[in-house]
Amino acid sequence: MAARTIAIYGKGGIGKSFTTTNLSATFAMMNQRVLQLGCDPKHDSTTSLFGGIPLPTVTDVFAEKNALNQQVAIGDIVFRRDIADFPQPIYGIELGGPQVGRGCGGRGIISGFDVLEKLGIFKWKLDVILMDFLGDVVCGGFATPLARSLSEEVILVTNNDRQSIFTANNICKANNYFRTIGGQSRLLGLIINRDDGSGIAEKYAEAAGITVLMKMPYNADARDKDDSFDFAVRLPELRMKFQRLASDILENRITPCDAVGLDFMGFVRLFGEVSNDAPLAATAEELFGRSKSLPIAENNSTLDSDNLKMQRCIEKLGAEEQEVYRMVDQEKRAIGEVAALTGREESAVRELFANARKELARLFFEG
Repeated sequence: MAARTIAIYGKGGIGKSFTTTNLSATFAMMNQRVLQLGCDPKHDSTTSLFGGIPLPTVTDVFAEKNALNQQVAIGDIVFRRDIADFPQPIYGIELGGPQVGRGCGGRGIISGFDVLEKLGIFKWKLDVILMDFLGDVVCGGFATPLARSLSEEVILVTNNDRQSIFTANNICKANNYFRTIGGQSRLLGLIINRDDGSGIAEKYAEAAGITVLMKMPYNADARDKDDSFDFAVRLPELRMKFQRLASDILENRITPCDAVGLDFMGFVRLFGEVSNDAPLAATAEELFGRSKSLPIAENNSTLDSDNLKMQRCIEKLGAEEQEVYRMVDQEKRAIGEVAALTGREESAVRELFANARKELARLFFEG
């Protein structure tokens, strides 16, 4: 049986790796074979998991092996930790990334997954794979598990501050976008870490239609455990919360969310009144201090946006698939309404829509 794959996304510095590590520990304590996959260029996701030991990264090992014309082996990048009171060991991998200013972190993520897939990661005898992903980078490489449906499920981690909630909203929107073109990753919900009781994250979750899976108030003892490279779930009050969440995941008691995320104005209005006035435009005269020989910028960009690329893909669909896809996805009509308007059976409309999404995914990613 294939491992359960879960991508955990959040803004850097809000306790995303803390949450992932303690969820990994909880699964291991429940006799599950779990792998934690760190997907952040800082490569510090598994530090607490391995008692403070930094793991060699896939990026570094691949570069070293490639320079020697050697192949990367499982033992070069996959590590295990046996913990005396745990019934199962915990496995860890760090994808890593380039040094600051010397490369693209997203490209490193993509290359790292290529290596892992060649080593058969999704065929290993594991129960759960937790992918710890940085969420406040918009580069496409960090959306790899969503774009390629490598994660069955997605969990968002946030605090009650606007920036971490904004990051969670962006990931929600990204996942919804990939689902419209055939992606299969399901959003399970939101974890509120260091909850201060203000209710801001809960207000967002309600507006966006996202389930709050767990709330964890700030706990100094938990912070001390993490700082000493131990597990916060050794504390009874936190262990109960994590065990309840882990059990709900394993027993499929969580209904995935259909949330699409909030648009920018809908998001910012959660935090207060926003003016409807247009921004005041600056003039070239005030910036240059003169009125003649003013430069005019020319737009020479030849880059297509994803939206333009998607429109071209839609135009390549067959007439029936194109008609149904536009009505369901772009006009937001229900399947039953489309069936009535086009004189088709609902089952036929669903089949045409499913075929259209599958073909769009192929055209978009292979085109």
